[in-house]
Amino acid sequence: MDSTYILLQHYWWFVISLLGGLLVFLLFVQGGQSLLFQIGKTELQQKMLLNSTGRKWEFTFTTLVTFGAGFFASFPLFYSTSFGGAYWVWLLILACFVLQAVSYEYQAKKGNLLGKKTYQVFLILNGILGPVLLGAAVGTFFNGGNFTVNKAGITDLNSLPIISSWSTYHGLQLHGLEAALNIWNLLLGLAVFFLSRVLGLLYYINNIADDEICGRARKQLLPETVLFLVFFLSFLIHLLVQDGFAVNPQSKEIFMQPYKYLLNFVEMPAVLAIFLVGVVGVLFGIGKTLFSQGFHKGIWFAGAGTVLTVLALLLCAGWNNTAYYPSLADMQSSLTIENSSSSIVTLKAMSYVTILIPFVLAYIIYAWRALDLHKINASEMKESEHAY
Repeated sequence: MDSTYILLQHYWWFVISLLGGLLVFLLFVQGGQSLLFQIGKTELQQKMLLNSTGRKWEFTFTTLVTFGAGFFASFPLFYSTSFGGAYWVWLLILACFVLQAVSYEYQAKKGNLLGKKTYQVFLILNGILGPVLLGAAVGTFFNGGNFTVNKAGITDLNSLPIISSWSTYHGLQLHGLEAALNIWNLLLGLAVFFLSRVLGLLYYINNIADDEICGRARKQLLPETVLFLVFFLSFLIHLLVQDGFAVNPQSKEIFMQPYKYLLNFVEMPAVLAIFLVGVVGVLFGIGKTLFSQGFHKGIWFAGAGTVLTVLALLLCAGWNNTAYYPSLADMQSSLTIENSSSSIVTLKAMSYVTILIPFVLAYIIYAWRALDLHKINASEMKESEHAY
């Protein structure tokens, strides 16, 4: 295979992995929403909390859409297999985020039919289901799905031109919902959920000027961190000791290899370094906030650590001759960055577009700083006509 093509495939898996890391960090919006009634005890405090996360929810939604679009453009076979066959889990994720957008828009409007509390409950549902379902979906990158791939099927004139098809799960056609029934996927989903709550608490401490809210957030931070570590370490230990789906670099045959993901870290020391730096960043951001009452920048250390940790895990799932989307129904149908990518022409053309990424990031940073120029406080909520 052309070395340029291989390089582009690895480059685009890096881009997708980076987007995945940014998405998990931005789930602090969902985590913050899920804590609405725990941290906000009065209507004014709840308003401050909603406006804190409400000014950032578009970043999360946009990153989710970009993540999906990036997969579609660079690895279309994954897109058609997962989004086309396991559509229920993705539809539920999308429904959660649409519900979020509607809730922010209408919960504070006078005369809305459902009432403010109903929309706030919708936001809490988004804060719970969104991270859990996303984490479970990402868990399939390591634990697989019940699908088969037949590229010749698209030329079959006697039936529907389908490349990928999904098998039943214990006799039921769940179309992706079985991802949440796998204990290891669910563990990752719960780890992402509690991480989003940790990040949400750190963001509140950084973004809101209210002693009561910050005091409750600091108090709630410890139990949320413990739960996150329990679920994350359980998933990580299992990942490092389990057999993984490896690819023979010569024959392209897929086979089970003991300790595959542990070996990936060992054989890719740069990825291991990224992972360790990310973990340290997350723990430092949390620990410093817990033990230093005047420290309020934990979100930036934990956020950057989250991006690096997720980036490393996803690189571990796709690089080093690894099947990033294993098939439990037919091992040889498993997807790799080689057998599922777009053509070299498409990947090369899209690579030129990524030159604009620094400019987009610069704009995002500028917009973020403009929104957070002043911390949210009670007087602003009482006076502002544009508050959620």
